[in-house]
Amino acid sequence: MNALVNMYGPFFDLHNWATVIESGEDWLVILSLVVMECILSVDNAVVLAAQTQSLPNKVEQEKSLFYGLFGAYIFRFLVIGIGVYLINFWWIKVLGAGYLFYLFLKYFFIDRRKKGKVEVPTEKPEPRGWKKHIHISQFWQVVISIELMDIVFSIDSVLASLAISSNPVIVLIGGMIGILAMRGIAEMIMGLMNRVPELQGMAYFLILFISVKLFLSIPAIDIEVPNLLFVAVLVVSIIVTLIIHQINNKKKGIN
Repeated sequence: MNALVNMYGPFFDLHNWATVIESGEDWLVILSLVVMECILSVDNAVVLAAQTQSLPNKVEQEKSLFYGLFGAYIFRFLVIGIGVYLINFWWIKVLGAGYLFYLFLKYFFIDRRKKGKVEVPTEKPEPRGWKKHIHISQFWQVVISIELMDIVFSIDSVLASLAISSNPVIVLIGGMIGILAMRGIAEMIMGLMNRVPELQGMAYFLILFISVKLFLSIPAIDIEVPNLLFVAVLVVSIIVTLIIHQINNKKKGIN
């Protein structure tokens, strides 16, 4: 019982919510979390687009995404509470930092070999896997698929967010806005990522920064990197990324 209070009590602390809402510094952190969520969730948006393509009309496609949105919010609430509890253990921080560092290495040294633009699938995928063996409507099969994909893709986002801020309310607000943004402007974000592909590399550079930040916070080292420093690193990274993009375009002869 005490563990549940520790995990989810901060979500129901009205003073905590008021402090976050009234704090300009907290909103800068929330905005940073939203940006990270949008950039890191491009793959999620592609998968969601592929899942909904199997439905017969746009009404059902939009309805499935709407249902999936509520499921994503519920799961995000649950996993943040668990994460807030676990992140207090130093060995969890070490494992978390190691995992984030692995994501950085995987992107730059493994996934970069599979280069290609992010595109919204145009063909309707054929049912496969569990969908062939479960006797429920196609609509609910898609909704379940969306929920499962949200669970898989949100774990990385939650871990990275908790490494930036230990306040679950900040992480929850940032995650909720980020999820909503991905649902509402997914195609625009994917178009931006196609035009400025360097943004994804920037996101994984920030993952490396977050990994170091989390590792430095373990008791044996006990160095807390201020959240505002992450915001500053994010802003500088975006500016540098846009400059690199312009330089790359000039080298290719693109205006």
